[in-house]
Amino acid sequence: MLEELHIRDLALMDEAVLEFEPGYTAVTGETGAGKSVLLGALSLLAGNRADKTVIRQGQDACEVAATLHFARPERIDTMLEELGLPACEDGALVLRRVIHRQRAAKVQVNGALATLAALQELGGHWIDFHGPGEPQKLFKGRHQLAMLDAFAGLASELETYGEHYTAWQDLLRQAEELRTADRLDEDEQEFLSRQIARIDQVEASEESIAELERDFLRLDRAQELAELAGQLEAGLTGDEGVVTQLGAMQRAAHELAQLDEEAAGLSARMEAAIIELQDLGGEFSRLAGEVDIEPEAAELLQSRMAAWLEVKRKHGPTVAEVLAKREEMAGRLEAQSDVEGTLERLAAEAAVKEKTLRGLAAALTKKREAASTKLSAEVGKLLKRLGFKKAGFEIKVHALKELGPTGDSGCDYLFSANAGQELLPLNRIASSGETARVMLALKAVLARADHTPLLVFDEVDANVGGEIGAEVGRELAALAGEHQVLCVTHLPQVAAQGRQHYVVTKSQGDGETTVSIQPLHDDLPAREEELARMLGDRKSASAREHARSLLKPLA
Repeated sequence: MLEELHIRDLALMDEAVLEFEPGYTAVTGETGAGKSVLLGALSLLAGNRADKTVIRQGQDACEVAATLHFARPERIDTMLEELGLPACEDGALVLRRVIHRQRAAKVQVNGALATLAALQELGGHWIDFHGPGEPQKLFKGRHQLAMLDAFAGLASELETYGEHYTAWQDLLRQAEELRTADRLDEDEQEFLSRQIARIDQVEASEESIAELERDFLRLDRAQELAELAGQLEAGLTGDEGVVTQLGAMQRAAHELAQLDEEAAGLSARMEAAIIELQDLGGEFSRLAGEVDIEPEAAELLQSRMAAWLEVKRKHGPTVAEVLAKREEMAGRLEAQSDVEGTLERLAAEAAVKEKTLRGLAAALTKKREAASTKLSAEVGKLLKRLGFKKAGFEIKVHALKELGPTGDSGCDYLFSANAGQELLPLNRIASSGETARVMLALKAVLARADHTPLLVFDEVDANVGGEIGAEVGRELAALAGEHQVLCVTHLPQVAAQGRQHYVVTKSQGDGETTVSIQPLHDDLPAREEELARMLGDRKSASAREHARSLLKPLA
């Protein structure tokens, strides 16, 4: 649940720190007072995009931050781990977002820098907005089906179906690409075969090519290598080399050792040095001999190197790229050699996958039909309480012509506001007020299957009033038994049901306009006054009395 919200320099608001409790919180204020600032702050923390115009005029940046608490943080901690972010400490998730005029925006999660995409993914877990755009979504078949599937608890089945559907589509795509691909003629097939043979001829591998290039370098600079190795051999073990010169010194060191025992170790070290220099001279002599390659071996080495250089020029500068090119050409030849056979194999695999899909789709449809009956009945009951005494509501599942990403069935939400009228799709008969109440009824029922902690409602009570408004308030309060609910409302009957109540006010000075948010739930007279204002006249005794009567059930 949301515990604390901090807003600074957002739109017309300079700064506000709001504390929230479980249950239902109502937000009220005059039309145009700036209630959308609160919704905007939550929207920013949910990861929704925003431009720099949200920054308060005259300020360099705006900031929103929130602390949320999860009694069971395992799921959110798993998500944080996947995103590479710190886990919640004692179940607390701390979010912060700063938007600068001149610099890049900054996002932090539990104190660590994060991306906007990470904030969006987390937002889908802790908050769900239901505003003016929701009724339009309710008119779309895709959204209607998603709500039905959520009520039916089909998330796991849809995931399994989606995996099989993706694999099936991939098989169909491969077959289509093969059918429409250009066929290779005999000359093209012969050309590819020759290129593959030339790559195979050089026996390309990382080890063999490294050895080939090393041997070729030695051959190319054989004379220079032989001369240098010979010079080193002569300088070490030749007639006038270092070893010959050290021979006389070694004899003197031996005589010194006989005269003084302390010199014995030095004499031994000199003898060891001479032996090591003799070994070095022998190694340089061997190296000079190896450089002298037989003419036939040299010709073979030059031929292999020439072949490799040609392959590199045509197919890539590295062994990995050459081998990848070879596999590509071999694949083209293999596919060309048995196009019909490959198509038959793909068709057989696709047929097996389609059979599996149809079975999964049939199971989805069966569960949708059962869920549609139950959901229709529950929504119908709630609609009666929301003022539709003779309304009809039905969710009708229908078959699709072809398998789709969500199965072989869709659904239609049919509604009639009055008795005796034909049930028709919502977008053909429902007014904005009717649609809002249908949406509330659906959300109220679906909330039992929804584990999102915070539900935010904006204008859900549009175009209703009186007793119906009171029923809307009661339903929001009922929702708050399983969720934390925040509702921006213009109806006193809805606001009075809130466990918490915030009022938004706008102040205009000589050169500045500011918005503030103040709590009313701990100030009963102030809350009565706000409800009286919503009823028509905050100074009216009857309005104040009516406000007190609305608050009595909460007393």
